[in-house]
Amino acid sequence: MAPDQEPAQLSWKTLRSLWPYLMEYRGRIVIAMLCLVGAKAATVGVPFILKHIVDGLDNKATPDLAIALPLGLLLAYGAARLATTLFGELRDTVFGRVTERAMRRIGLQVFEHLHALELNFHLNRRTGGLSRDIERGVSGVGFLLRIMVFNIVPTLVELAMVTGILLLNYNIGFVLITLTAVVSYILFSVLVTNWRLSFVREANLADSTSNTRAVDSLLNYETVKYFGNEAFEASRYDEDLAHWEQARRKNRLSLFMLNGGQALIIAVAVTAMMVLAADQVLTDKITIGDFVLINAFTMQLFIPLGFLGFVYRELKSATANIERMFELLNQAPAIKDEPSARPLVITDGAIEFDHVSFGYSERRPILHDVSFRVRPRQKVAVVGSSGAGKSTLVKLLFRFYDVTGGSIRIDGQDIRQVTQESLRQAIGIVPQDTVLFNSTLYENVRYGRIDATETEVMEAIRMAHLDEFIKDLPDGVETLVGERGLKLSGGEKQRVAIARTILKRPPILVFDEATSSLDSESEQGILQAIREVSRGQTSLVIAHRLSTIVDADVILVMSQGRIVEEGSHEALLGRAGTYANLWQIQQREDK
Repeated sequence: MAPDQEPAQLSWKTLRSLWPYLMEYRGRIVIAMLCLVGAKAATVGVPFILKHIVDGLDNKATPDLAIALPLGLLLAYGAARLATTLFGELRDTVFGRVTERAMRRIGLQVFEHLHALELNFHLNRRTGGLSRDIERGVSGVGFLLRIMVFNIVPTLVELAMVTGILLLNYNIGFVLITLTAVVSYILFSVLVTNWRLSFVREANLADSTSNTRAVDSLLNYETVKYFGNEAFEASRYDEDLAHWEQARRKNRLSLFMLNGGQALIIAVAVTAMMVLAADQVLTDKITIGDFVLINAFTMQLFIPLGFLGFVYRELKSATANIERMFELLNQAPAIKDEPSARPLVITDGAIEFDHVSFGYSERRPILHDVSFRVRPRQKVAVVGSSGAGKSTLVKLLFRFYDVTGGSIRIDGQDIRQVTQESLRQAIGIVPQDTVLFNSTLYENVRYGRIDATETEVMEAIRMAHLDEFIKDLPDGVETLVGERGLKLSGGEKQRVAIARTILKRPPILVFDEATSSLDSESEQGILQAIREVSRGQTSLVIAHRLSTIVDADVILVMSQGRIVEEGSHEALLGRAGTYANLWQIQQREDK
């Protein structure tokens, strides 16, 4: 989100969307509400018991009664206090399950939604800031559910009850002071809190930016070390932290103004209530017990009022925290299954690109009227210079993007008319840049088919020529690979990717420069494994090193987004065209 962009306000529609999360535990909510009523009844009853205790102690006419009555009332006072606490704790315990489940559900929903968004979104995201936005958003949802259901409404009810008791039993001046204080407090809190909201957003933005910077730098640890830019990275991070510090300072000073103003309003109101109550006692209009009762009600009135101010302030902060998360949830995926989409049915595994055109934007066209066919159980290789559009073919086949012209079909089925899940289950890939999870080697290989047996996983490891490497590791297959697989070399990571694909055993195989990080000896072993795995299956190979695809049935030569040559290795060499020129260049480089 740009710093000058005004975030969308949290709408009532968004708040209503939280209702289903509450309804999952209707019984618990009913029990929690009953506990709430019990707690409020006990809270309102305490001042009345206190009044009778004081009046009883002040009555000297009957000594026995003066001893027995206050003792019973004192026990009742203790019981009421205990009931208030117990009912409150029971309410929080019962409702805690509702809140935690809601946070879990919405956290899962955001996670699933992010995976549903298209590749272009993830190429432009800032991982550190995104994770912090989600973390604050989920916490904000939990806060909203707890506060709105069990704090805001109960506080308003308590204010109404106390005001009604004062109106019915005492001088109307108490009610006027109360109403004036409440209205002043609410108006002041709303105005100042709305003014502060920009500082809260600024602090959140600075926090996300600094977190993004830190995560990005640490993920690129080796690059930082290669160029000796530790001081530069620290300087940039400190610059972001300085912005965060400044935003937090503004936030803190504005909070001081808010808290100070609220405290002043409450102090003036409490003083006015006590002065009026004292005057009523001196003129014998109320008893000392009534004075104590009014004082207790005043405290019960303004403590919740002060808490209501806190709730409103935190509610606005929570709004600022979750609005970005709801923006994410409202962002519709650019690549979606059609309502009538059906699972892909693989019969032969034939792939057809039919007059395909594509561009990442109107100003950046990549492919121009590309047509070719990969017949069942055929190996087709695509070669060409960097930027020719070779890897874009793979992204389109996986439907990370939709074509802007033409169509892609598998066994005659347009991939836009089948479900994305079934499409990707049917294709296995060994990518050029293999990124691993921060887990063990075993788990990273098993990711190719998570229900595979240990025997199947170990067989895939053997076929990918990983077994010799693993034997030399102290922890064997339980070796942790580090974040993004940083503990492994490029060739080792690529072998893991090959083992994954071997384990998956899909009907269609894609190799996107699968041996680009391997030495010549390892390359030959991997190529042999690939030949074994791909025998009898449809294979599309994106290659830079032409020596790896001389056995391909058909070789497509791309240049500037177009297919300029097509044929077998021998046939293309005989034409003395683009392919032959590339072959000669690489032969000279290999000498």
